[in-house]
Amino acid sequence: MSNAHKFTFPGLNGARPIALGDLAGRVVLLVNVASACGFTPQYRALQQLHEAKAEKGLTVIGAPCNDFGRQEPNSELEISAFCEKNYAVTFPMTGKIEILGAHRHPFYDWISKSVGEAALPKWNFHKYLIGKDGTLAGSYPPNTAPLSPEFLAEIKAALEA
Repeated sequence: MSNAHKFTFPGLNGARPIALGDLAGRVVLLVNVASACGFTPQYRALQQLHEAKAEKGLTVIGAPCNDFGRQEPNSELEISAFCEKNYAVTFPMTGKIEILGAHRHPFYDWISKSVGEAALPKWNFHKYLIGKDGTLAGSYPPNTAPLSPEFLAEIKAALEA
């Protein structure tokens, strides 16, 4: 597959699937998320980023995953309620996905084949910045703060490309 626009993620709670191809022309920030992680408070910053940059062409997508430390054991309904209650999340969320093992979502196979296994998430809240044309613009570890000046500059560059 030539770029990320070829991938579709299930929607949270049976919502409409999220087809990255439908987001062509927008910059996408895809983050694997978990409700019981030390990085979970990043939901607040991701929501702020969503609110500040959506009209400028950024789509933030959260992808719940229980692969790292079993920190997302909740059902999709519980995940949705947790995100709404604690962080007022309004950005799109995928259904629960797998990143490790035999049932890994195909997007992560593409990451592995495109830029190598080292670019795969090692923990929750790993971030992928996908350019308007579907190419991978960047891969960022969990400790990358969503509102840090350096990360905001990366997003700005992708939006202006």
